[in-house]
Amino acid sequence: MQYYSKIWFCGLFFIGSLFAQDKATTHKVAKGETIAQIAQKYKVSPYDIYQLNPDAQAGISQNTVLLIPKAGAKVQFKTVTSSTVVSKKVTHEVAPKETLFGIQKKYNVTEAALFKANPFLEKDGLQIGQTLVIPNGVVTKTTTATAAPKTVTPVFHLVQPQETKFSIAKKYNITIEELEKKNPEVVANLPVGFNLIIKGNRPKEGKEIQVATDKKELSPTVVSKAIVSDFQNYTVKPKETLYSLTKTSGLSQEELIALNPELKNGVHEGMLIKLPAAVKLMPQPEAKKGITQLSKQNAADQKKLVMLLPFNIAKIESDTVNSTVERLKKDKFLNMTLDFYSGALIAIDSAKQLGIDVDVQVFDSQETKMSSQVPSLIKNNNIESAQVVIGPFYQNNVEKTAELLSGTDVAVISPLSKETGKAFPNLYQSIVSVDVIKNTAFDFMKSKEGNIIAVVDKKKESARNYFNQFQKEVKIAPLTPAGGLNSEALKGLLDKEKINYVILETGSTMMIKSTIATLLSVMKTHKVQLVTLEPNPTLDTDEISFANLVKLKLMYPSAIRENETDEARIFEQKYRKENKVYPSSFATRGFDLTFDTLMRMAQDKTFQETIESAATEQVENRFEYYKKEDGGYTNKGVYILYYDSDMTIKQAN
Repeated sequence: MQYYSKIWFCGLFFIGSLFAQDKATTHKVAKGETIAQIAQKYKVSPYDIYQLNPDAQAGISQNTVLLIPKAGAKVQFKTVTSSTVVSKKVTHEVAPKETLFGIQKKYNVTEAALFKANPFLEKDGLQIGQTLVIPNGVVTKTTTATAAPKTVTPVFHLVQPQETKFSIAKKYNITIEELEKKNPEVVANLPVGFNLIIKGNRPKEGKEIQVATDKKELSPTVVSKAIVSDFQNYTVKPKETLYSLTKTSGLSQEELIALNPELKNGVHEGMLIKLPAAVKLMPQPEAKKGITQLSKQNAADQKKLVMLLPFNIAKIESDTVNSTVERLKKDKFLNMTLDFYSGALIAIDSAKQLGIDVDVQVFDSQETKMSSQVPSLIKNNNIESAQVVIGPFYQNNVEKTAELLSGTDVAVISPLSKETGKAFPNLYQSIVSVDVIKNTAFDFMKSKEGNIIAVVDKKKESARNYFNQFQKEVKIAPLTPAGGLNSEALKGLLDKEKINYVILETGSTMMIKSTIATLLSVMKTHKVQLVTLEPNPTLDTDEISFANLVKLKLMYPSAIRENETDEARIFEQKYRKENKVYPSSFATRGFDLTFDTLMRMAQDKTFQETIESAATEQVENRFEYYKKEDGGYTNKGVYILYYDSDMTIKQAN
């Protein structure tokens, strides 16, 4: 250990002698200080400190002396002849969807080595945007003569919509002045699609260049208009829009219009447009299924439906403290189960009245979050002979059911779980996930070619990160220094030629009022609509005018709808007659899921075939299943709802 300490101090002294005195300084590490804090203090990057102090990658302790380069100083080595310890410094910025395993594989390092070089991973885990130090080992090599200037490979960046000079300069750890010096063409403005030179020199026109871009399918030939020479023709298909063409081609709307100016006048079926030959056309997303009203078909044989519901009767019977009535008052999980079952019974009775021949068997799954009686129930009750199983409730238990029945054709439906865990080919997630609900809202707004703006307060940092990472086209409205809405800046983001969707991401009454007032003031000159992506309790308070929400046609995505049809009233009346109370949301869910399942089972097709061909609507829920990439099916039945001028909630999609 003493040997390595001597090498480190000698190395520090040796490196220090290579710099002019005005190029660096020293810093004694105080208790609890980190490299990031020290770098911020001296206005340098952690990478600069690691360059001069390679051993610091393994961690620093109190009283360690570090060599700190002065801000803006460049490391210049003099001619020397010596045997020195050289650290190979490699860093990696974590991109979206990257995993530790992928990074280990890319750099051929172990997980233990990564954690040792980046201690913060132990606490924070892997986060998008983190700069990781990649341990490459320490090698001893003899150097003689002055280091020759390196040839820098040019690095370009394609300007994306909504990007600014500040965001680009920050991404590459350079100043705006350096960016403009390299690219004098963008001093006045920053045109979308322009290839910024980041490092090196701009090659002669016609040379292929490497462009830094987030679009994985976009090749240098595509993004550099000056060097595109080969094109392919593409015929616009029915119902395609400018937005869907961006998904198909991987190009932005601005890039498509630059190549095809006629698109400014609209997209029409049969149009012949020009795309760069290097563009790999992406398959269109699965077409939205039309809503189908299923009716009983002449199914040849009786079908079997099994329901695994957590009544936990044994637990109730063994409870010597509480009576059944008292337990019902206290046990919310049991109440939920009974409500779901009561709705399912109405569905089963309705199916029998339609003449559907289905054998329904109900078993007590006796489940908790960590255990259930599912294995023994399947083993002892010939459940493999069923076409469909509904339940259990907990995600890990329903996954176990799907796993045990995966060798059969039995479909297993998860009735209430919002989790998405392991994927099995016979598992159907009937609850719509939060991500799907949000994405459906954005898909709707983009399909209308809307201008999307978000009002995000300082407490909603997670929402701001979501927009920056997954919905980069969203413009975030600036705030005042005090954290309030900058109304004039919000107005400046509005577009007179498009519908402006303004998303509220705040629980602040004052900020909501300011946003509403700003939008009401521009309604004569702009098309505006207020949007929320999730329930916002503040909007339901007396302080927010319902009339103003109606004027702005407040829009929101939802997995359930408000249904005033005759069918919905019939269900409600029948439920009240049987149970003497109005149906709860769990009772309605039990009816919707069970009735939908029974109607699908009554077709002259397999259950899976009806899932792939038909979307259905029941009282509150839509069932629109799609196959997942990793296996199984998930429900994407989302409603886009809005407040209409007649003071009712209407459906937009």
